Amino acid sequence: MKTKISWIISAVIILAIILFAIYIKTKEPVAVSEELTKCIAQNSIVYSQIGCRACESQEEKFGEYKNLLNNFLCNSDNWKTCREIGITGTPTWFIDGEYYKGVQSIEKLKELTRC
Repeated sequence: MKTKISWIISAVIILAIILFAIYIKTKEPVAVSEELTKCIAQNSIVYSQIGCRACESQEEKFGEYKNLLNNFLCNSDNWKTCREIGITGTPTWFIDGEYYKGVQSIEKLKELTRC
């Protein structure tokens, strides 16, 4: 009886994982235009560092326009400056006087920057 319940629970978990993966794959990505990227860049600063996988993931969301972002590099030369203003990890976005840690969705950045 216990093994039958274990199999059912396992099947439900596997099904949930498959359905979630399908949902993620089919979710429409937000189109990122040059205009939108410029707007976000004008209204924010993103603090990042070289070799940061999360920073690379954030940049990938902007595709070919990633170089338009207002990016402050927290490298060895200026990590102290980043620490002094409260940056404890990257990427961190500074928008409208607030810090937002971690990778942000384009939708969230549009909302925060009012773009």
